Amino acid sequence: MSEVPAAQPHVRLRGVCKRFGGVLAVDHVDVDIESGIVHALVGENGAGKSTLGKIVAGVHAPDSGELWVDGRRVHYGAPHDALAHGITMIAQELALVPARSVVENVYLGVESHRAGLVQRRRIRQRYDALCADVGFSLPADRAVGSLSIAEQQKVEILRAIARRARLIVMDEPTAALGPTEIEQLIATIRRLRDRGTTIVYVSHFLEEVLAIADTVTVMRDGRVVRTSPAAGETPATLVTAMLGRRMDQAFPAKVFPDDAAPTVLSVRGLSVAPLVHDVSFDVRAGEIVGLAGLVGSGRSETARAIFGAERLDDGTIHLDGQEIRPSSTREAIDHGIALIPEDRKGQGLLMRRSVIENVTLPHLELVTKGGVVARNLERRRSDAVVESVAIDRAKRAVAVETLSGGNQQKVMFAKWLLARPRVLIADEPTRGVDVGAKRAIYDFLQTLAQEGMAVVVISSDVDEIIGLAHRIVVLRAGRGVDELDGRIATEDDVIHAAFGTSVAA
Repeated sequence: MSEVPAAQPHVRLRGVCKRFGGVLAVDHVDVDIESGIVHALVGENGAGKSTLGKIVAGVHAPDSGELWVDGRRVHYGAPHDALAHGITMIAQELALVPARSVVENVYLGVESHRAGLVQRRRIRQRYDALCADVGFSLPADRAVGSLSIAEQQKVEILRAIARRARLIVMDEPTAALGPTEIEQLIATIRRLRDRGTTIVYVSHFLEEVLAIADTVTVMRDGRVVRTSPAAGETPATLVTAMLGRRMDQAFPAKVFPDDAAPTVLSVRGLSVAPLVHDVSFDVRAGEIVGLAGLVGSGRSETARAIFGAERLDDGTIHLDGQEIRPSSTREAIDHGIALIPEDRKGQGLLMRRSVIENVTLPHLELVTKGGVVARNLERRRSDAVVESVAIDRAKRAVAVETLSGGNQQKVMFAKWLLARPRVLIADEPTRGVDVGAKRAIYDFLQTLAQEGMAVVVISSDVDEIIGLAHRIVVLRAGRGVDELDGRIATEDDVIHAAFGTSVAA
């Protein structure tokens, strides 16, 4: 073998391909990842960026092509092989042990030992020093399963840093974090880079990518479109490269309901201990109402109470003028209320079942004969709704876990359209999806509203709330503190209401 030049990239991929069934996820990719930089991978869902990151981290083995690390060709059969070369990954789908504590998850497999015994005091000291260095504050002894998604994401980040990896692949690391936590993470990444750590950063948030990346690789349909310095890119140029076309308008034009439109959902004095206290709002036919607020403001708990997934301690819910009090999700569904949860993997979908099975699951009575699912009937009943959310016909029989995040989100919408609800509550409807899929979801929500459905959208993205909602209800500390007109509301209005500060301050 000829001598390798001194100025070599940390990772080099040449002609790399990866196929899942009939789908070519990565198609003859050539890319160099230089040492000690933040190298971002961007593209639509299904573009291959997450798969490429997983190949680098040893999660997937390429079907063909070459992977070089530090000038040597490598063959990773598992993440452990990559970790031996100083490479680890923070995956989009969290991989934690729910019953174990935070500190146990962070140091799982890399504990301090003496004479074969785990040194718990030494591990705790390492953990405290790590948290101080990163700027995170998490109770060491709390079970990971009791943490919020944002807190679990922090555990993943701490675990990767604790392994002293020289290259960290981060797949959508900020998707579940709030603004302050994102700032902390970005500061952490910059510190890691300045120490010489290489970061492969996969994200849909283009402004975030441009704020932190040194180099950006744009992917489309499994192929590399281009690799360029981040300083020479803008969100608009990245979108054009990702989609192969311009996207001039992020949100569809708002179509406000008629002033005489009837009230479909009326919530009065809703309380759910310990996070929700005396929340009230109405949603009319054809209206999109946004629930805004900081993480922990009670938005999701309010939605879950309306959907019968949380016990209602006080207050009333009226649907089309009739009081209801759903004690289960089944009762809420029967009343015509549907919920798209923020955690599609844990609460929204059966990841190992097919698209068709997920779509028909809440409506088995529509596709059964004599208590047995009639597969032909199931296929016929689901075809129209699956087509309405633009999922490729070839993917309808595949397991949901094999789909991109955007298509998984579309499946969650499709499953409620088999028996159209009167109220659709969408909690973080575009979390973890690309810019193209976001616009498709925005168009879809507006179409449902124009057809007379009452729509509630919960989002941590203030721009999303401003861009979609006809009215905005802002929650703070479990209470509704302001109601804003979607015609004139600004980002400042929402943020100041959420924080309880004066606009003039």
